[in-house]
Amino acid sequence: MPNPTAAMIVIGDEILSGRTRDSNMHHLAGQLTSVGIDLKEVRVIGDEHGTIIAAVQAMSKIYDNVFTSGGIGPTHDDITADCIATAFDKHIDVRDDAREILATHYAKSGTELNEARLRMARIPDDATLIDNPVSAAPGFKLENVHVMAGVPAVFEAMVATVLPTLTGGAPLISATMRIDRGEGDIAGPLGQVAKENPNLSIGSYPFQKDGKYGAHIVVRGNNQEEIDAAMRTLQAAFP
Repeated sequence: MPNPTAAMIVIGDEILSGRTRDSNMHHLAGQLTSVGIDLKEVRVIGDEHGTIIAAVQAMSKIYDNVFTSGGIGPTHDDITADCIATAFDKHIDVRDDAREILATHYAKSGTELNEARLRMARIPDDATLIDNPVSAAPGFKLENVHVMAGVPAVFEAMVATVLPTLTGGAPLISATMRIDRGEGDIAGPLGQVAKENPNLSIGSYPFQKDGKYGAHIVVRGNNQEEIDAAMRTLQAAFP
């Protein structure tokens, strides 16, 4: 049985402009791999209503799980929650359970729960809250879409909250072999090994060092015996 699938939508003009470097995709990919969920697609999009809505609607139909990062803060350009609500035709407003979480959090520090901060309590109807132990403002899950913050520390905490609730599959296993030959020399035999092992993903990652060409061959799959057999074939082909 194939593993469950996932996709990620990274939302934010600051990512596309190069002002902010995204680390959330790397973190999510590693976490999903560890529980046997295959991350199949990642889209980076701007803070535009139509683009966000279209991406959510399209990807939620294709993949078992969708994760978004960014755009659920207190400022005017944090529009993700509204877009998710529109994508699933749900009403959105300040919800009592989210308000209570924020009120408790800000009361501890003597900070006013003003109108801007209260925006973070706007949750679509029928959504389930995702805990945020870092800064309190919750994410949420609607249908198969997990809506999370863009700040890496908060995103990672939310992933830790969500991960145990997901149905996983067989964790991905990998093995690596270095071949000190150019890709042009190894392409034929490597292609044959890939053809003989349709259940495995075999990638070639070239490098150049001290004027010499080589490649790291990475074999990935869910069955250790198949991976070991493929590695023995590669070692015999490239002694």
